[in-house]
Amino acid sequence: MGGGADLAPSLRGGGPWLPLFRRRFPAAAMFISDCRREFYDVIVSQRVLLLVASDVDALCACKILQALFQCDHVQYTLVPVSGWQELETAFLEHKDQFTYFVLINCGANVDLLEILQPEEDTFFFVCDSHRPINVVNVYNDTQIKLLVKQDDDLDVPAYDDIFRDEEDEEEDSENESDGSEPSEKRRRFEEDVIERTMKRRQRREWEARRREILFDYEQYEYHGTSSAMVMFDLAWIMSKDLNDMLWWAIVGLTDQWVQDKITQMKYVTDIGILQRHVSRHNHRNEDEENSLSIDCMRIAFEYDLRLALYQHWSLYESLCNTSYTSASLKLWSVQGQKRLREFLADMGLPLKQVKQKFNSMDMSLKENLREMIEESANKFGMKDLRVQTFSIHFGFKNKFSASDIVYATASLMENIEKEGPETTNFIKALDSLSRGNLDKLHQGLDLAKKQLRAIQQTVASCICTNLVISQGPFLYCSLMEGTPDVKLFSKPVSLCLLSKYLLKSFVCSTKNKRCKLLPLIMAAPMDVEQGTVIMVGIPPETESSDKKNFFGRAFEKAADSTSSRTLHNHFDMS
Repeated sequence: MGGGADLAPSLRGGGPWLPLFRRRFPAAAMFISDCRREFYDVIVSQRVLLLVASDVDALCACKILQALFQCDHVQYTLVPVSGWQELETAFLEHKDQFTYFVLINCGANVDLLEILQPEEDTFFFVCDSHRPINVVNVYNDTQIKLLVKQDDDLDVPAYDDIFRDEEDEEEDSENESDGSEPSEKRRRFEEDVIERTMKRRQRREWEARRREILFDYEQYEYHGTSSAMVMFDLAWIMSKDLNDMLWWAIVGLTDQWVQDKITQMKYVTDIGILQRHVSRHNHRNEDEENSLSIDCMRIAFEYDLRLALYQHWSLYESLCNTSYTSASLKLWSVQGQKRLREFLADMGLPLKQVKQKFNSMDMSLKENLREMIEESANKFGMKDLRVQTFSIHFGFKNKFSASDIVYATASLMENIEKEGPETTNFIKALDSLSRGNLDKLHQGLDLAKKQLRAIQQTVASCICTNLVISQGPFLYCSLMEGTPDVKLFSKPVSLCLLSKYLLKSFVCSTKNKRCKLLPLIMAAPMDVEQGTVIMVGIPPETESSDKKNFFGRAFEKAADSTSSRTLHNHFDMS
């Protein structure tokens, strides 16, 4: 994502900016193996600064850590950061008051010490799902500690493949000088020349191999285990895992799935891990809560419909504004609208029923709704309408699915209506995750519905007016100033959602087989007065997608080759 100002090249680790020589690094990676001993016990008696990124998973991880801090009376200050500039500013403002910094979903994929230039007695604990992790952070043994899931596949290059000891180079440049005979000196000189020539050749080969290794390691961006899940593991290890914490871990994982950041296999694997925790918690609570009470909270695993917010909307609106059903039925066309009516008729659902609020539908229809929809969906080519997920009950009436919370919280965080300081949206979004703030959650649900409608209307407009064009190796779409709801898409998460929905719909609509395999670059106005544009890159829409994104590197290269003024400010570089 870019637009607006120049960026110092040091913001990216690796590549030509990664130092060759690092005496202070060990040859072992600095991943924390014992979160309690190496992380929590270190900071529990300290004043801590929390630097938290503006995404739902980060907020959930933050809530878990805040709850642990509250249990142990840890003093901390929370600072939200939406990009690299805010991270640098926050560090500069607080570096004299704090020694320990905890970074959540920011900081792993850049050379932190190069960017922040901290004093030697400053320590960073980084819990960040962004991959790949910068190799300088990986091999720093003093100031940076990385909190990652032990079984995450990181593929970090070996130390000796990317760093050389300075002593080796010093030996290279030393010339021997003694009182030997001229003939002996000449012989030794010739041997030295041959040896130095061989060493230079070996060094060139090593450097070429190093560049290749770093390119392979850094060319794609992707995501590891949810930070909320990592923090929940910490709480579980310390036997302090509450039901609320488990729910926040579930929402953090669901955020990765809703935002299309992880593969289906990774999602299902992590769902299985959380399902075991849910069973354990429910069994633990059975003696305390034999029945639902007004104050109770109960989490349930279930196979639910892949329909956005349908339990808080009408079924019709949800079908029309969910990317999967909208794209599959091609609802932007007259033929698509006809297919929707046929789909509803096949289920035997009257329009009057599906167009009213879900809560108001006849109980006889709601009881078997999932089975009815699944059966008809298969006939209409929608074989993936069922998804493994979790729901939560607050008391008697309030039931929410994990994706409901994700949509609501993300919409609160990117609300474009100014209601106070820049941090207001962050605080509201954070508050909406607490069960005592259902009013904020419902406000988020209303904003999410508005956002989903705007996305689907924009997708329909882009396809019907042929705004998606092929630019050789990629597809391109640019939203013009004056486009309805364009201000909404000046925010990164909203623009990413729109881009993914648009690419999915375009692939379903085009007959061009080559275009179906292309990635998409999308641009939208960011600040009209400054004339800046925000851009995102989305990898191709394929069933076997590994969710790896190459656009971060591609955008940097394009900016360099065209001498464009860009700012790679967001923690997601693509």
